[in-house]
Amino acid sequence: MFARIIVGLAFLFSGFVKGVDPLGSAYKFNDYFQAFNIGFLSFLSLPFAILLCSAEFIAGFSVLTGIRLRTGLTLVLIMMTIFTPLTLILALTNPVSDCGCFGDAIKLTNWQTFWKNVVLISFALLLFLNRKKMKETIGRKMQWTIAGASVLFIFFCLYNLTYLPLIDFLPYKEGVKIADQMIMPEGAAPDKYETTFIYEKDGLQKEFNLNNYPSDDTSWKFIDQKSILVEKGYEPAIHDFSITNKYGDDLTEKILSYDGYAVFMIARKLGNIDQDRLQKGFEFGLACLNNGIDFYVLTASGADEIEGFENGLQFCNVDETTLKTMVRSDPGYMMIQDGKIIEKWSWASLPEKDRVIRLFEK
Repeated sequence: MFARIIVGLAFLFSGFVKGVDPLGSAYKFNDYFQAFNIGFLSFLSLPFAILLCSAEFIAGFSVLTGIRLRTGLTLVLIMMTIFTPLTLILALTNPVSDCGCFGDAIKLTNWQTFWKNVVLISFALLLFLNRKKMKETIGRKMQWTIAGASVLFIFFCLYNLTYLPLIDFLPYKEGVKIADQMIMPEGAAPDKYETTFIYEKDGLQKEFNLNNYPSDDTSWKFIDQKSILVEKGYEPAIHDFSITNKYGDDLTEKILSYDGYAVFMIARKLGNIDQDRLQKGFEFGLACLNNGIDFYVLTASGADEIEGFENGLQFCNVDETTLKTMVRSDPGYMMIQDGKIIEKWSWASLPEKDRVIRLFEK
């Protein structure tokens, strides 16, 4: 019973947090495809993300409740047989720092993920070998009915994909003051690096560290140096937020310290976004400006691409990874006041233009 609870809860939770943020899971799949040089499969990232979280949730539900238990155990064992060796490879090579197995709700290192999977596959194998001894108390017809209903979880994923995650596990949550999340606490440990110096003498190269490099021996010729991260220090929840205009001016502090309302339209690559959605966002931006609301289009597009969209709005550059973290929609929108996040919208939930005045008077 203990093993069933652990396996069931682990898969149920993993599937749920991925289902809350299917686009985040798709980003993680894309990271894997790029790391293993199979980027041509990137178009499958989102379908794979929805398929995986649905399979995990349904399998976890089955194991935990005992409904279609043997089917659920078979599905769990298949997934663990794939995940366990894969996470071992990730732990050894570290192409992606976070496996994303629990989405952004819980961050695990690759080694932590591997050992977690070792425990789960041990429990899953034990349960599978004893599956015939486990009795199913609900009739088969009712079991299939309930199991079929759990497939509705796919619609839950699609809802979160369209209208933003119901639970926001990201650092840019509503109610967060962005500048506060960028502060390094006093006394917090920074990253620790091990620096190696490469010198050459008489045609032979040798590596030195900070304690023994030949600083006073001019017969050694400096060639290169390399630094390796040996211990990860404290990292603020928001550590990469920077906004620059097309002239290269940093507007971050100005925008975050402005005590009025401002709206960000977050569009990662302008050329990749549906043109109707872009146009709706631009019209919303002009309506904001006409009512005294600052409006910025934040994008990772290059200057040449931005020039094709010049329309009276202010376009600014932000790192693409930061844009993905700010809002799980493309385009997406964020309203701030005095640097505090007041509200977020996806392209599907963006208010109509005639609601702009009422929206900002609340």
